[in-house]
Amino acid sequence: MGLRTLAKTIANSRPISTLLVLVTTFAGVGLLIDRPKGIVVEWLALPFLAIGGAFFMWIFRRVPRSSAETPNTLASRLLHRLTWGGRLVGLFPAFGAAIIIADLAYNWMQSASPSLQTEDTIALLAAGTLLGYGFVPERYARERDFTLLFFVLLNAFLVAPLLITRVYYADLNKSVDVYSWVALAPQTSGVLTLLGVSNQVHTVSGSTAPGLTFTPEHFSVQVTVVITTACSGIYSFGVFASAFVAFELTEFKRPSTRMWALIVLGFATSYLANVLRMVVIILVGYYSDTPGTDLQNMLLAHSYLGWIIFLGWITLFWSLLLRFTPQESNADVPHELQRRGVLCGICRRELTPTLHGYRCECGSFFHVACASQLEACSNCQRPLKSVALERAQLGG
Repeated sequence: MGLRTLAKTIANSRPISTLLVLVTTFAGVGLLIDRPKGIVVEWLALPFLAIGGAFFMWIFRRVPRSSAETPNTLASRLLHRLTWGGRLVGLFPAFGAAIIIADLAYNWMQSASPSLQTEDTIALLAAGTLLGYGFVPERYARERDFTLLFFVLLNAFLVAPLLITRVYYADLNKSVDVYSWVALAPQTSGVLTLLGVSNQVHTVSGSTAPGLTFTPEHFSVQVTVVITTACSGIYSFGVFASAFVAFELTEFKRPSTRMWALIVLGFATSYLANVLRMVVIILVGYYSDTPGTDLQNMLLAHSYLGWIIFLGWITLFWSLLLRFTPQESNADVPHELQRRGVLCGICRRELTPTLHGYRCECGSFFHVACASQLEACSNCQRPLKSVALERAQLGG
């Protein structure tokens, strides 16, 4: 199979193409906001974002859409209400500029570290989305809404709790390590104990984060790992949670038990993957560190293995979700067509009795509206017969 054939196969399969866009974009955003400094992986953020963005644009340029097509999804209706019936959309650039000015002013006048930190990056990404929202063509409204919701949710999950905590404690520089204390260190300790690794969670002098102390199997010196917010994995969890909720809102037309079940499942498995990530890092240090290697193995695992584990889990979860979960946008399609899987070879949506279809000689099916915008079949490259298309469009 040549590269061109492989590329066409991927582009014509909505689950595969969506998976590639989500995983590459997730990896890029995850590395951008939570860079593992000092290792080569941190330089992969921009390449991942470039690949994901380029593939995204290439896929959706191949999908013919009416410029008047307006998605009727939970996301579109939610944004319509939040923007006061769309009246506030025109002010998005002003909101974006205000966020940039406020963030830079806060760093300059209040922050103990004027350089841009993780939370600053998240806020500035949301500001950039607001600035560019109005320039996205209406036919890409679904993708535009997904991007906006993703960055809004990312700020809600990761930035807002930090600001609320700082206001509560009247300390504009206070770190937030509540997640590590409540939802990560005790659970990691419990799993390690079940695996036979003796350990203890305790406070650490000079730090608000919990420490987890253990003694490596081949190293008689006790080792204490301080689980700060930066190394807790909460940023990866926040990126996944934001992307997943935004995806569900842009794919479902109405709330349903299945939608809520998927959100709960996604959050729960993401959390378990985060605990597993911390457990694996400690186990690497417990079983492999020696006086000769010191703690290098555990440090390498922290820098590389944790990120790889989470990215691998994200790929597995998204692939299973896209493979076995039909999209809500197909809910109005007759069950027989959904079961048969009669899909348009261009837009990858189901054909219905109310929309005339066209069948190429190779056996591929297309909506007439989709096929009429191409000169050749996207599968076999045979010329599409205009006479057959006209008859199909007329219902002949």
